[in-house]
Amino acid sequence: MSWLPLNPVPLKNRVSMIFLQYGQIDVIDGAFVLIDKNGVRTHIPLGSVACIMLEPGTRVSHAAVRLASTVGTLLVWVGEAGVRVYAAGQPGGARSDKLLYQAKLALDQDLRLKVVRRMYELRFGEPAPARRSVEQLRGIEGSRVRATYALLAKQYGVKWHGRRYDPKDWAKGDTVNQCISAATSCLYGITEAAVLAAGYAPAIGFIHTGKPLSFVYDIADIIKFDTVVPKAFEVARRQPAEPDREVRLACRDIFRSGKTLEKLIPLIEDVLAAGEIEPPPPPEDAQPVAIPLPVSLGDIGHRSS
Repeated sequence: MSWLPLNPVPLKNRVSMIFLQYGQIDVIDGAFVLIDKNGVRTHIPLGSVACIMLEPGTRVSHAAVRLASTVGTLLVWVGEAGVRVYAAGQPGGARSDKLLYQAKLALDQDLRLKVVRRMYELRFGEPAPARRSVEQLRGIEGSRVRATYALLAKQYGVKWHGRRYDPKDWAKGDTVNQCISAATSCLYGITEAAVLAAGYAPAIGFIHTGKPLSFVYDIADIIKFDTVVPKAFEVARRQPAEPDREVRLACRDIFRSGKTLEKLIPLIEDVLAAGEIEPPPPPEDAQPVAIPLPVSLGDIGHRSS
């Protein structure tokens, strides 16, 4: 029997994410499956999912990771309820031209400031104050974010003592902080998938720096108060028995109805375009590809077989 080549589904057409826990993840008869302690198999439609969150209690085989990489599905190892990100498997690898473009914008202080000002404008719906440095804009942003949290708490009738949580102890935070952590974790997961699929590096940020997901935080923060954070307060107001599960299901519906994945890559390109430079051209001595890859239906960052 001859096998047809894999054609990854474009990111914008995929389900945003699913969470898996307590089982062995493997590839059986060509299918990506979760096997629980009783031997029950649950088939996962890997190629139509943008991001899979692996919670405590999961074990992943080499074959499963390889298949996820091939079809461009991001695997993210997270803590209980997704409150902490431990590691992520890059599905496709960033292209060098995109990396050079992103790095040039981040390293030049004038270009970086242009990008940060655009992020500020997109986030708050108004131009950033004139003659402010990146550090000053970061301070202004922090103040406005704290005010927004307090406003949402008042709007939804939720007691608010500030954004306080311990990433090492999920149960230590109050319900609203648990809900916010779960919601932002979901948003960071699909945003990282979008950043990688677009061919950029999650670690090269502009407002956030020095963290593995700095650029992910930059992009996700632009939309989080328009998407997942209000929903977190809404769920917290009801005081559900399983707030993290309620939030994850709500975020899934938000991402689907709002077509969040479809909007993220254009948003990334819009932000970087604020630097008003062209991506660096290939070096004159660059060698052509020896064996060209077939045209793929996936995004820029996806691997091809």
